[in-house]
Amino acid sequence: MDTSPVPDKSGTALNEQRFQMLQDIAKELTGDVVFPTSFDLVSRLRKLLQDPNLSLDKIATLVGAEPLISARLISMANSAAFGSTGKQIVGVRDAVLRLGLNNVRTTAMAIAMNQLLRSKDLVKFSDLTDKLWQHSLHTAVAAELIARHMTRISPDEALLAGMVHDIGAFYMLYRAIQYDELRQRPDTIKHLILQWHESIGHAVLIALGMPEEIAEAVREHDQPRPLPAKPRNLADVVYVANLLAGGRFEWLGREAPADTEQYALTPEYLELTEEIGVHEKEIRSVFA
Repeated sequence: MDTSPVPDKSGTALNEQRFQMLQDIAKELTGDVVFPTSFDLVSRLRKLLQDPNLSLDKIATLVGAEPLISARLISMANSAAFGSTGKQIVGVRDAVLRLGLNNVRTTAMAIAMNQLLRSKDLVKFSDLTDKLWQHSLHTAVAAELIARHMTRISPDEALLAGMVHDIGAFYMLYRAIQYDELRQRPDTIKHLILQWHESIGHAVLIALGMPEEIAEAVREHDQPRPLPAKPRNLADVVYVANLLAGGRFEWLGREAPADTEQYALTPEYLELTEEIGVHEKEIRSVFA
């Protein structure tokens, strides 16, 4: 039996594989979009949600820390079925209040179970999915605090935008492992994710029914641009929060280039680092 490594695709072969995957993704996004994120996170979330004595705040923290579940709940809360006729809900806590604890618990547990059933092929990539979730949480907390201290943007909206900003990476990883050839080429999968996770993530959020301002805010979060002295909009908040969390370099396990000007954060942002760490630790403790 030949056990030699399978070489990564490149050139025409890689482009053909990428095109086929993007065609399949386009078809899937017209239907019900479900995909796993972090197996460990979702397993703990599902177990914790079985506790009938959870408070509203704790449930909101739990479901708000999982990108797909939080996006689904926001979409439900803004649907006509739940009497949405006024201002859109853009924060998970408000979504929980509108939907009610029973609806939230039932929906979140059903999504979590569906995710777990689809997670078996992701075992090989569990280290990547865990790092990606940790990066998402770090970005979410950073976005919340930037919004609170430096803008008039809702901190809850910023938290949600940060949590889902890399949802395209989760989705593309799940879609990529559906192909036998790609499963054997992890470096090719990472390359495809880096190239397409922003645009695919935007499409996923639109398909999930997320508010447009959040979908737009995450569309180009990894594209280098001048650092704003003060965030002007949600896209700026997510961009800076992503940099504070290490950008794409963090979840890929790489060091950000220290001499690259666009990644050099200014003191007013770096001053938030300690508070971000404390708040992130508080959220993690809910899953303990």
